[in-house]
Amino acid sequence: MKDTSSPSRTAATPRAGDDASQSLRRLGSRAHQLRASLRAADHYNGRDQADDRNTGSWLTSSAVTLAEDLAADIDSLARAVKEGSADSALQQAVAAVRVRAHQLNASARAADHFLDQDNAEDRDTGSWLIASALGLAEKLAAEIDDSVAPARKLAA
Repeated sequence: MKDTSSPSRTAATPRAGDDASQSLRRLGSRAHQLRASLRAADHYNGRDQADDRNTGSWLTSSAVTLAEDLAADIDSLARAVKEGSADSALQQAVAAVRVRAHQLNASARAADHFLDQDNAEDRDTGSWLIASALGLAEKLAAEIDDSVAPARKLAA
């Protein structure tokens, strides 16, 4: 069972005086962190030296944890937006990034599983899945950025 009192969990849930777009902005920064972790994992997993592949494996495991936490926090935000009086455009944006976050989480978990196997075919599958997860992370970060951008314009 996950600790719901972690700093990331409380930072993602809208607080009094904090709106959903601010929470989405914070989640966007974490999505960029996840993208960077997967990019580094992709780089190191493609190297020939065992130490580099071990670094790539560690980065992949870290990315899985980040992806799980991000998906859970986006779920919390989606519930808060749905229960609140947020506008429909924000609800749709959060719903879309929620789907992408769960796709990314599944892809990262599968990559981690295959990279831990002993045969080359499974490790190749894991490397392909890391590249796939990286593409999903890039899309997720961009979608969150695009969702937050209209709110910035309105505030200005």
